[in-house]
Amino acid sequence: MSPRLPAVTHLQFLVLEALAADAQAGRDLRAMLASYGVRNSGPAFYQMMARLEESSLVEGEYTQKIVDSQHLKERRYRLTRSGKRSLEETRAFYAERLAASRLAKKPSHA
Repeated sequence: MSPRLPAVTHLQFLVLEALAADAQAGRDLRAMLASYGVRNSGPAFYQMMARLEESSLVEGEYTQKIVDSQHLKERRYRLTRSGKRSLEETRAFYAERLAASRLAKKPSHA
């Protein structure tokens, strides 16, 4: 049986991995993606997050924050049990691919 491709994209994988440690604000996740050179717009990012929520991989909630006497709403995300399972499956898939490619590159001794 051939291995099944991960159900998440590479960007979604990065988000799930970041959320594995702790819940984070959307702006912090966008900054993390930017550190990898991802330059997507706010709407594109939040569309991706909405898809992750619809897939039950993450849960988001609004929190109130006061900055310079202004009340701001901030969207925070956390990984769900399904998200943890998807992250583990994706990590396993890529670990298997890496191991297979290393085996294929080993010189054979005749």
